[in-house]
Amino acid sequence: MAQQDQENFRDSIGTINEEGKRAWIFPKKPSGKYYNYRKLVSYFLLAILFAGPFIKVNGNQFFMFNVLERRFNIFGFPFWPQDFHLVVISMIIGVVFIALFTVAFGRIFCGWMCPQTIFMEMVFRRIEYWIDGDRGAQIKLDRQAWNGEKIRKRVLKWTVFFIISFLIANVFLAYLIGSDRLLSYIADGPMAHLSTMVSLLIFTGVFYFVFAWFREQVCIIACPYGRMQGVLLDNKSIVVAYDHKRGEGENGRKKFRKNEDRAALGYGDCIDCKQCVNVCPTGIDIRNGTQLECVNCTACIDECDTIMEKVNLPKGLIRYASEDNIEKKAKFTFTPRLKGYTAVLVILMGILLGMLFLRNDLEANILRLPGQLFEHKEGNVISNVYTYKLVNKTVRDVDSVNFKLLSHKGKIELVRKQAFVVPAQDLAEGTLFIEIDQAALKSDKEKLKIGVYSGDRLIETTTTAFLGPRSYK
Repeated sequence: MAQQDQENFRDSIGTINEEGKRAWIFPKKPSGKYYNYRKLVSYFLLAILFAGPFIKVNGNQFFMFNVLERRFNIFGFPFWPQDFHLVVISMIIGVVFIALFTVAFGRIFCGWMCPQTIFMEMVFRRIEYWIDGDRGAQIKLDRQAWNGEKIRKRVLKWTVFFIISFLIANVFLAYLIGSDRLLSYIADGPMAHLSTMVSLLIFTGVFYFVFAWFREQVCIIACPYGRMQGVLLDNKSIVVAYDHKRGEGENGRKKFRKNEDRAALGYGDCIDCKQCVNVCPTGIDIRNGTQLECVNCTACIDECDTIMEKVNLPKGLIRYASEDNIEKKAKFTFTPRLKGYTAVLVILMGILLGMLFLRNDLEANILRLPGQLFEHKEGNVISNVYTYKLVNKTVRDVDSVNFKLLSHKGKIELVRKQAFVVPAQDLAEGTLFIEIDQAALKSDKEKLKIGVYSGDRLIETTTTAFLGPRSYK
């Protein structure tokens, strides 16, 4: 029965109480070595996130994900719908990369790099500590009646949360529509772009709901990564772990008493102070082992190290370690699983780099006009009509564009003037005729190779089909 009671925590998530209601988490303000490292990483990533839409590389936005117009910029490189295969490979690489690090280091992405964790722990919670105070003050404020102090603090906190949510929504909008357009909308005023303003307020409401109320529930309930972690982890994975061998000893935990020989009495180094529980942003007890809710934020490591230092016991009771390291003192090894994930990752990255190097600055598509057959013209000339589409992926205009037949003798006639300009990061489309002497045709369906030139410089080649009379097979 005691063992069953001890395992009851596994029956529900840590943020639900016995009545099935939300158990609000009031984590203690973390401090320590890892927390300082996380702050540096978080502020660096926040700087990239907020500056990403406004940095330009060769005239291109550093990051942009314009889904509506199907235009994407990644690290300043523009991607068009024609490059969708590159985006797919990049996403697969991202998934394999996360899977590799999960197998090796658990949910480290969640604790150190996930935008949800960074915003929640390094922005909104720090504001909350500044306004409401630390854990004890927050609990007291939550329980007290709605007097002047509570109303003042709540209104101030909610207002600051809303302003930050509105700022985040603007940044995300810059990623979607482009920073130049966003700045133009701001200069025009909200009433000039009412639909955009409504969308912006919806985004703001979502962010405010997540960071002011839903909070850690995103990591526990909504995010699938916690479930994926359970599939990928094994006894060799490095996670934030409690050293139960050292902490429990032979007779379990015991409160600290000065000048007591704990080892002689058979007690472990854990003094059952519960500070690792109080500092946890998801409200779990890391001493129960690796759990779904743990995001590897290392707050419990810092807190436990501080306590151990105060009671003159060795640090590292909670640390980055694998189950094999705790049970068998085994060191981290590069397992066959890790080798497999690494090999797949290297292959995919090689394919992506190869495709990027082979990617043309101008992409050409020439297709026969649907429903049109060939035309027999004077002088035994066969003519087909085509539509062309040229996509310029660069930030420079491509001028003096013209077409030449490379595989057959013949000529290409454009409906408009023979040379034209494809604007930067834009497309040009139109109609052209290809005329070939029927004596040069060996079948009723020929494959033509066409060169796209900028002046006299060949910049792209493409192929298309040419229809002729069946008698010329």
